[in-house]
Order: sequence, then structure tokens, then C-alpha cells
Amino acid sequence: MCGICGIARYDGEPVSEQTLGEACKSLRHRGPDAAGVWVDQNAASTFGLGAVRLAVLDPSPAGHQPMARHGGRYHLAYNGEIYNYRELRRELEADGETFQTTGDTEVVLAACAKWGTDAFHRFNGMWALAFYDSHKRCGFLSRDRFGIKPLFYSNQGKRLTFASELGALRFLGKCGSVDAQTVVQHLQFGFIAHPRTIYDGVRRLPPGHFINFDSTTTSPPKRYYDAVSVAEKRPTISYSEACSAVRQRLLDAVVGRQVSDVPVGVFLSGGLDSSIIALHASQSTGQKIKSFSVGYAGHDSYNETAYARLVAEALSTEHHNLIFTERDVVEAVPQVLDHLSEPVGDSSIIPTSLVSQFAREHVVVALGGDGGDELFGGYWRYLGHRSREMYERLPTALRSLLIEPALNRLASSKSSRLGNKVRQFRKLLRGRSADVMSRHISWMRILSPEAEKIFQDAEVCHQLDDELSGIAGGYLRDRSSANLNDVMAFDLAYQLPADMLQKVDLASMMHSLEVRVPFLDHEVAEIAMGLPASYKVHSGLRKQILVDAYRGFLPDEVLDRPKMGFEVPFGELLRGPLREIFSDVVTRSAVDSFDMLDYDGISEVLADHLSRRGEHADLLFALLSLCWWGRK
Repeated sequence: MCGICGIARYDGEPVSEQTLGEACKSLRHRGPDAAGVWVDQNAASTFGLGAVRLAVLDPSPAGHQPMARHGGRYHLAYNGEIYNYRELRRELEADGETFQTTGDTEVVLAACAKWGTDAFHRFNGMWALAFYDSHKRCGFLSRDRFGIKPLFYSNQGKRLTFASELGALRFLGKCGSVDAQTVVQHLQFGFIAHPRTIYDGVRRLPPGHFINFDSTTTSPPKRYYDAVSVAEKRPTISYSEACSAVRQRLLDAVVGRQVSDVPVGVFLSGGLDSSIIALHASQSTGQKIKSFSVGYAGHDSYNETAYARLVAEALSTEHHNLIFTERDVVEAVPQVLDHLSEPVGDSSIIPTSLVSQFAREHVVVALGGDGGDELFGGYWRYLGHRSREMYERLPTALRSLLIEPALNRLASSKSSRLGNKVRQFRKLLRGRSADVMSRHISWMRILSPEAEKIFQDAEVCHQLDDELSGIAGGYLRDRSSANLNDVMAFDLAYQLPADMLQKVDLASMMHSLEVRVPFLDHEVAEIAMGLPASYKVHSGLRKQILVDAYRGFLPDEVLDRPKMGFEVPFGELLRGPLREIFSDVVTRSAVDSFDMLDYDGISEVLADHLSRRGEHADLLFALLSLCWWGRK
């Protein structure tokens, strides 16, 4: 695992090794074990690569980057892991290639040199990479199928720059001004999705895409992988066959992701997805695996450690449990926000950072359960389409005169079971559109209609809704029918890399911890996406096929428990020790610097939250993150 950066200049000006070195220095948390730069100077064009290394496979100096082959013709800077590299190595050796290292980086370099961009179809893993042929003076950038690893780039004037993080990119050239539409997206949905970034001059390479460049030009991103089209070609299988196929492929995915020359552990929240990963990790090794969970003292709604301990005991893992306090969270907020080079609207980045820091004391690699919800129907909003249709069948008078007024009077809060149900039901009622994806997008929003007053002109919200509905429409085969597979495919391609995967990458690499995600093995994903939606969401139950596939393998208490989010009580902390921090950061001058925001409107939303008239914790964290970033 590493951090990468680079420059391609088309104006004849030299690439500065010192500049690349400064960019690498800003990425050192991603790769504390080694750093290097390489520059190819030419009268017509120049190219340079930089990389920092977290040594996981072949930790010897021979594995350092940037790496070269064939007498210095081919060069690679690469962030990720290819789990089938040994099979690819044997194939390349059979074709006459020889290798000097035992890790995957040299295999990736040889594969790119031999097969070009076709190599991506052969990779099973996660990656962001830059490949360069110094003889032909051309190369390409690439990002893995699902966007597990990030890659930012800027193509302005006669210069292409790229990096694993925005902070490094700022050393390599101008990023432009703040993108106003991105600010809206951040506050409306809590994430910034590809291709946008917070800067109008920088783009995020979409998952499953690559960019070609040569000595004069840079091509637009081109897609090499589409999970939907691949999944549609899979033959139909029975439910029992599907249970077996999912279980076997997940086992294979976990086995592959345990390949390492450094210690590997498992994040174990006590939820279904992480318990499945822990199960297969235990099955595939003769040693006790290390498992890690965290909980929050004093708030049962945010503490899953009892379930994690139950699974750990059932699997006989070497379990490490951390209970953090209110003080731990309050102290972590500035540390995490200081680390970010772009606003992040998901407050669960705080506990993710804490558990990553905790795990890094014992292991260098951890397996996580991300992707399971999007592939197997784990979110409440997947049930919401059916629930909304059932609600609409109730008499209009009952809904408008009794149910909805009662909901508006009840306190909304994530910190209590009743308050959270009220919050979710209010959100459910937003989705009045007959259009399936428009309804779904309304449920994705962290910005409620009554909170749109934070903008000087609320119309900007609806413009983004229309834009996002247009993007989402590309995943729907029938806009009038609630085909949940289409909805899940959209979440997998759009929200997952923008929110969950981005958050995990930032929070884990902040502490030099590599996180691998077996659910996003592309064969697991293709099996899941090829299954009927009824296998996943059925009779009011989510992840039905996972529950049935692992019945008898995991404790029933875990299989039958309600889903909990991995969060801290940020909303409650805003009513207490974080209120002063929020007020110090989200000031009138900070808000006014973004032009479109209304400070008085923000104050009203904050007052509603503090008095429990509304639950706006997610939005208020996004505002805190935005203003914190803005003052840096």
C-alpha cells in the first residue's frame, strides 16, 4: 500500500524532483517505510513519478517505488494490492519474463508493459496506478473497478498532475477555485462524488476507468469495467445454489486478501458483514486471527461490542476491544479534520480513525466489510420503496390529519430507538415521487427540506437533485418500477466510492493501516448483482441471502439482530462538548466565504437540533468539516 503522485509536462519545462519530493512528504502517512522520485527529462516533454511505501509484500528495498523494468524503459507508481499476482507472475514467466522481487508491484509493472490497459481485466484487487513507457513517451493512469483506492488528477494548460490525495496535488500545480456545485453536493448528501472534487480544476478518476496520455495530450477517462453488464450475463441459479455460491466466493476472496508479509487482522463490529469476514478469515488460517472492535461508553445505541465479543468467542479470535469515551471523540475531531485535504461529510470517519489507530498497534493490514450493504440490500432505504407504497394505500385523511402531524411533534434523534424511527419515517415521507430513483435520491440526502434555509437560494439543491436523477437514470431499466437491483447498482457505482470507501481510505491511511475489502472482490460483486432482488430484500428483511447462507455458521443473535450504523453520537456531542468547537469554526465570516450560504439559516438549523425539534447531526458535521477545511 502506498501513496503516489506525478507530473506530465507538455511545455518543455523541467519537472522538479524537489517538488515531487514535497508532494511525497505530504503523503508520508500513507507510506512511512520508504519514499522515492524518478524524473525523465526531454526537450519536448517531461515526466516525473513519486511514491511513498507501506511495505506489505516483499518489504525489502527491491520492492521500493517508483519501480523500473527492462533497462529503465517502463516505470510504475502504484497504490494497492493485486491478490492474484502469483498466478499472473506464473503466466508472465511462462512467456519469458523474469522477476527480481517476490511482491506484486513488479508483476503489475510487467503486466502493464506486456498487456497495456488490457491488464486491468486480469487484476483481482484494488489499485490506483501510473504507468509510463519512456521510449514511446506515453502512459496511463488507472483506478480499480469499484474505487477502493483514490486517484485525483488535474489537466490544465500543458500539464497533467495526479496524486492519491488532494493535499499532494496542491504541491504539483494550481487546483483552481472552490467548486460551488461541489459545496452544494457536500452539504446535500454528505459526500463529494466523482468526477467532482472541492476544486473546479481537479477531478476524481471514476472507478473502473483509465486515462491515456502521451507527449502532447491527455485523453478523457475511458471505462474498462461495468459490473452491471458483466452480471447480466451470468446464468440464473436457484436460491440454494446462490447461498452456496456466495459463501464459497466470499471464502475465496478472504483467503486471497490474507496474502501478506506483515500481520493481518479483521475489523469486527458485530454486524453481519464483518462477522462473515471474520468467519472466513478464521476458517482459512491455522492461527488465531486478530479481531478489533470499538464501542462508545454510555450510549448503547452506538455500542456493538457485545455482539462483536459473541462472534469473537464463537470463532476463538484474539479479540481486542476498545471502549472510547466522550473525551476520546472530542479530541479526535480536530485531529481528523486537520488531516483532511477536502471536506468529508460523514461523521463516522471519527470512529473509523479511532479503530484504525487501535488496530495499527497490532497489525499492518485489516479486512473490512464495506460493500456488503450495497451488494446484498442492507440499507433501510431499500425496504423504503415497498414501505412507501404501502403507506400511500392508507386513507389520505389518516395520513395527513393524524400520522404526519404526530410525527412532526415527536422528537427526532439518532440516540434513541424511538427518535431514530421518527427520523427515518420523516425521511421516508420525503420520497413522494413516483420515479423510483428520484425517491431514492431524496432518501440519500442529509439535508432535509426544512434545512434548505442554510442556502441563500434553495434552488441550487433542486438543480443538483435533477442532475443526480439524470445520472441515476442510467442505471434504471424501468423508471416506474422499483427494481432494487438497479438502485443498488447506482449506490455501488456512485455513493459507495464517494462516501464509505473514501472515508475508510482516509481514516485508515492516516494511521498507515491498509484495509482490504473482500465483499468488493469483483467475482463476489458479479454474483450478487446477478441475483434477483428478492433473494436479498424479501418480506421486510434485508440481506436475506446472507442470513440464510450463514445460518449455522454464525450465532443466530448476529444473524437476526437489527442493523446498526458505525457511528459516534455526534448529534448528542453537539448539544454538549462539541458545541463550542462548532461555534468557533462555523462563524459568520467562515460561512460568508462560501458566498451561497446563509449564516442566519444555519443558526436556525442548529437551534432546531439543539432543542430536538429536528435531527440535523449529519448536516451539521458536514458544515463543520467544510468550514474547518475552508479556514486551512
